[in-house]
Amino acid sequence: MLQLSGDWTLQLGIPDTSDMQMQLKANPAINYLGFVTKDIGSWDSSLLTWLMIVQDYCKVNEIDLDRTGLPKSVGRLLELAYAVPERQGAKQHKEDPGFLYNVGSDFMDAVFILGEFVEFFGESLLALLKMIRGKAVYRRSDFWLIMQEAGVRALPIVSLVSFLVGMILGFVGAVQLQSFGAGIYIADLVGIAMTREMGAIMTGIIMAGRTGAAYAAEIGTMTVNEEVDALETSGFSAMEFLVLPRMVALIIMMPLLAVYADLMGILGGSVVAISILDLTFLEYSNQLLSAVTLADFFVGIFMAVIFGAIVALVGCIRGIKCGRSSQAVGLAATSAVVSAIVMIVVACAVMTVIFSAIGI
Repeated sequence: MLQLSGDWTLQLGIPDTSDMQMQLKANPAINYLGFVTKDIGSWDSSLLTWLMIVQDYCKVNEIDLDRTGLPKSVGRLLELAYAVPERQGAKQHKEDPGFLYNVGSDFMDAVFILGEFVEFFGESLLALLKMIRGKAVYRRSDFWLIMQEAGVRALPIVSLVSFLVGMILGFVGAVQLQSFGAGIYIADLVGIAMTREMGAIMTGIIMAGRTGAAYAAEIGTMTVNEEVDALETSGFSAMEFLVLPRMVALIIMMPLLAVYADLMGILGGSVVAISILDLTFLEYSNQLLSAVTLADFFVGIFMAVIFGAIVALVGCIRGIKCGRSSQAVGLAATSAVVSAIVMIVVACAVMTVIFSAIGI
């Protein structure tokens, strides 16, 4: 007879059965096992787990197990646990296929995702051509609301981040340039950095976290609620009705936001230049105008257009390809932000190399 006493909870852990098994093996004449549980305290699933281990051992070693001494509720739970036979092979653990298999699988997944994006990009271009010809079907009122959401309502966060980035660039430049007596060139540093790349990059990252995630969540929720399927069934193209207005709105608003970010960053740099280097605003402005060219300005505008298309396309494709659960919506939004930021950084690096090679 096995005497059980005390508390049997998961917090205390599942007792080891190795000592009991050794004693049973040392006495092969034992062919019966029962329980005494009058001193048992509180219990939970840990007791059931331990009893199932004991019962499996007794079954393998042809030992009769008497469960009458157990509490009635425990006995009923054990009967339920063994009511349905375990499917053969259910507990088989797959072996790790190896490093090369994992690398190849990840590579194939990346190729598949890239193919989906290229296909989605082609469909968006066709929808854009239909819009230019005036044949695309979408709600004009939604388009203006989306433009407002992606433009005017993004100004506060773009203002704050761009102003602080400009101050950081100005402060870092001031510390280094001041030691050479070339503090006036802080205007060159801040102006060129903001107009060529930083204004567009920071705006793109902000919009990826703000608007791209919103697109993925909105369209993903519609996918979960089968609203996208209902649109397609009714004869409306989800690409034209949902994706096209968002893509065009962001492509239009991103350059404007980038220009605004440039101005705020330059203003932040001027604050540092005036407060630390004792420059006047007129000196800072004159040096800025002589350093920044139209080529720098248009490079930043071009990058902003590309970044706007990336954010919109990534957010929409994550929403369209979303799963059918609430958890999938969150995953789609997170994936949209991460993917868009990575693609923005990669696109910026590629365009910087290209512009440098052609002398712009």
